[in-house]
This record gives sequence, C-alpha cells and structure tokens, in this order.
Amino acid sequence: MKTILVLSILLCAAFAAPAEDKEKAPEAAVEAPKEQMAAAPAVDVSEMDKKMMMMAKDEEVFVPEDSVLVPRNAHVFEEAAAPESRFNFCPDGWFSHGSRCFTFINTPMSWYSAEEHCNNMGAHLASVTNPREYSFLQRITQTAGQSITWLGGFNLQGRWMWIDREGFYYTNWYSPSSSSSYPCIYLRTTNGWGNTQCGSTYRFICSKSPFSC
Repeated sequence: MKTILVLSILLCAAFAAPAEDKEKAPEAAVEAPKEQMAAAPAVDVSEMDKKMMMMAKDEEVFVPEDSVLVPRNAHVFEEAAAPESRFNFCPDGWFSHGSRCFTFINTPMSWYSAEEHCNNMGAHLASVTNPREYSFLQRITQTAGQSITWLGGFNLQGRWMWIDREGFYYTNWYSPSSSSSYPCIYLRTTNGWGNTQCGSTYRFICSKSPFSC
C-alpha cells in the first residue's frame, strides 16, 4: 500500500509541473518586453534635432537656383545675370547708353546722306528720348571736337518725328526756326537743339539696338 501511495504522489507531481510551467510562460512572455525596453538605450532628442538641422543645411546647399531660397555660397551661372548685362553689347567704335549703341561719324554730310550712311550700318540717325541721353550725345560730340551734329529729327507735314520711329515726347529746343523751311534737327553742345535745312552738311551720330549688332 505504501508503494502504491508513493507512486500516486509522484504521478500527481509529474502532471502538476507542466501546468505550472505553462502558467509561468505567459508571465515570462509579458515581462520579456519590459526587460528588453529597459535594456534598450534611451533616445537622445537633442541628437535627433542636430541631425535634422544638418539635413536641412545639406538640402539648402543643393536648392535649385530658380527656387526662392538660394544659399549665399551657391554658384550663380552667367545665364542668371540681368538681361541688360547680356544684351547691352556694342561693337568696337560704338558707345553703350541705356538700351542702345551710338557712334559718331566724323565726316560732314547732308541729313539725307547721313541717314543713308547710318542705314548701311544697320542704324539710324540718333533720336533723343530724355535729358540724360541728350547730355550723353553732347559729350560724344564734344569729345570729337565738334559743336554741332545731325540728329534723326525731322518735320513732316507740320509734325516733328524721329527717323527711327521713337516717340517725339522729349523736346529741348533752342530758338527753333520755321519747321517748313528748316525741317531737320541738329544737336548743339552748348544748349538745346536747333533745326535747319536738310541740305546743310554736318557730322552726325548714328544709333541702333544691340539686337541688330
């Protein structure tokens, strides 16, 4: 009887052990993540911020030039230069002012011959559209040692015009003469401009757009 009792106790113990292991297994599984989380190193927020800032700087360096923000150290290509710096190119012997090129011809001709000479160079007798431009042409004339030169102004049926079709809005007359008898305009280096017969012979200034150069 004692032997049977001992065997019964051992069998009960054998069956009870797996049950306890099964019950402990879920608890171990639940506790494992906690242990892993405790073992994992803490994330340094400041380090992440530093990395984000570094990435932002790297992206800024490679921003395309046509974007709004361009870094100061980014390379600027020549195509991005202002249109004026590209187009205001004048040939040798021509002077750049504003949006046009000018040249002084030191050979006396009538107004008609002077205009024809300018046409052969792809230009017209010079028009004047503002006071600064007139002062510039006066300096060109003075540099050439002259005091009078032909301009491209003429009178047609009582109306003053520029031969290059610029609008005749700016005027700088000095004692104008009769437009019917003296229909062609000449520049004076002292003050203003005058008008005289187109057959008179003066030196002259031609002008043209850089696009036609």
